[in-house]
Formats: sequence, C-alpha cells, structure tokens
Amino acid sequence: MRWAGLAVVVSAALLAGCSHLGYYWQAAQGQRELLAKARPIEEVVADPATDPRLKLRLEKAREMRAFASRELGLPDNRSYTAYADLKRPAVVWNVFATPELSLRLKEWCFPVAGCVTYKGYFSEAAARKEADALRADGWDVHVGLVPAYSTLGWFDDPLLSTFIWYPEAELARLIFHELAHQLLYVKGDTTFNESFASAVEEFGVERWLAQHPDPKLRADYDVFNARKRDFQALLAQYRARLEAAYASGSDAEKRARKTQVFADLQADYRRMKTERWGGFAGYDRWFGQGLTNAHLASVGSYTQWLPAFRALLKREGNDMPRFYAAVQQLARLDKPQREQALAALAPMAPSVALQ
Repeated sequence: MRWAGLAVVVSAALLAGCSHLGYYWQAAQGQRELLAKARPIEEVVADPATDPRLKLRLEKAREMRAFASRELGLPDNRSYTAYADLKRPAVVWNVFATPELSLRLKEWCFPVAGCVTYKGYFSEAAARKEADALRADGWDVHVGLVPAYSTLGWFDDPLLSTFIWYPEAELARLIFHELAHQLLYVKGDTTFNESFASAVEEFGVERWLAQHPDPKLRADYDVFNARKRDFQALLAQYRARLEAAYASGSDAEKRARKTQVFADLQADYRRMKTERWGGFAGYDRWFGQGLTNAHLASVGSYTQWLPAFRALLKREGNDMPRFYAAVQQLARLDKPQREQALAALAPMAPSVALQ
C-alpha cells in the first residue's frame, strides 16, 4: 500500500509540469529509499547483530507510539512501528527564504502539501545549490537540518537514526509532533500546522512524564524546555525589532538597522548563554551560521500561534477530543478568520520577551 501512495505523489508531480520535475523526482526517490531501509521494530530487536542499546531505545519508542494513540488520541496506524538507519545527520534539509528587507517567508506550492514556507531536499548538496541560487537572486536564505517529517498519513513513517538517540522526553515530543500532523493539516498554513503540532507535543510530553515519574528525566526535560523557551522568546523579541526596522526609511537605513539588530541579537545570545544557561552551547551552531531574516522567520513559523493553542487546550479542560474538535472548527475557517480567532485566544502572545 505504501508504494501505491508513492505512485499517487509522483503522478501529481508529473501533472504539475516539467519545470519542477527534477525536484519532485528527488523527493519521490528520497522517500522511496527511506521506506526501503525501514525494518519492523520486532525484526530489528530480534536481530542478534542489533546493538542492545538500540533494542532498548526501540522498545521505549514503541511504548511512546502506543501512548500517543491511547492517551492523546493520535492516529493508530503503522507509523513509527519500523526503524531506518539513514547513516546521515538529517533526513532532509529544508531551504527557507525571505526578501532582504522583510520577514515574509517565500512560499512553494505542491500538489499534496499545498503551499509551504520551505523546500525540502533529501540531499544536502542539492539544498545548498538551491540556497545559492536564491541568494544570487537577492533572497536571505537559511538551510536547516530536519531530523523528522510527516508524510501526513500517505506512508508509514518510520523511526529514524536521525532522532532515535534524542533524550527520552525529546524522542516522545518528536513522535507526538509528527503524528499530530497526520491528525490535522491545513493546506497553505504552515504556521497554523506547526503551532498546533507543537501544542500537542508539549501537552503530550507533560502527560508522558506524569505517567512515567523519574526525577532525573523530569529535571532534564525542565532544563531543556526552559532553554528552548528562552531561545524562542529571544527570537520573538528580535523578530519584533526587525519588523520595526523595516517599517520605514530608505533601503540603506533599513540595511543599517538590520546589521545592528543582528549584532545585538548575537550579543544577547552570548549573555543569555553565560548568565542563564551556565555556558550551555547547544544553540551555538544555529547562531554561528551568519544569521538572516530567514533564520528568525523559520523559527517563528513553529511558535507564532503556540500560546493561542495552549489557551485553547486549557479552555477545553485539557480534554484532547474536545481540543481537536475545536481545532477542526478553526481549520474550516478561511485563513484571515482563522488568524483573527487565534489572536483572540492569546492576544498578548506575539510580544513574549525575556525578562
């Protein structure tokens, strides 16, 4: 059945026109190779050659997968019941782009996923080539490593070597997030989709930790989560500064402000790393890339409406079926109405800042 789904995607790609055929072909080939490497968890665990540590981790992931459907109401299917060793650091590389003096992400439109604010490649070299072409045309560009993605139920998404060794709570978070995309996906609204999945993952991890009490696991996750929220708040603060910098003046003035904003962001990150995180360097790679508008805009697409979804979940009494029903109602609205409803749920959400 999964190959039949792949045939549907390839057929849609052909109908979309020859100009994009090379891109669609690499996507279809990459998906096919990924699925070909996937082996059922039972088979991997039974294999005497499998590292005992991997066996334990796959068993834990299987528990998380069952928990996701039983406790969170997420799809009960064969996704995350197999494992694939990709022998590379990412499953895909996403290319994000914005104009030089704007935080508005460029959109690409596809037959199945609709319009999205990134373009994914199974080859890092191909992603870098696309990024270079965009830069040559004047775009700000960011290439991000992606450990996992959802095929929205078209295929049986496997567990991957790119994320299987994440800390336990992080592994659970990722599984819950990707399954949430299978439950609900609105074509052409990346920010809505990612913020919804982030809310599901956040609540899911809290429920997982409550049912699997372990002081060290809890403490490690709390530290991780605090740092992530610090990171998100810092970027939200500087996205707001960039928006203000681009609101008026000549292009030369805007470029000067842009340079200063990014210099201040780097300085604030170094200060936060030292004063709040005790030297934790987990975000050094992100800040060491030569930051652009696309870096800040790409992170914003995952978090902009997260406070609104948190508020909606709380309003529905943390009851997942009621929460999903309310989200489905939002999904049926046109985009301007949907954004207005989300803004009303958490009107102060976009101005979160570090204290």
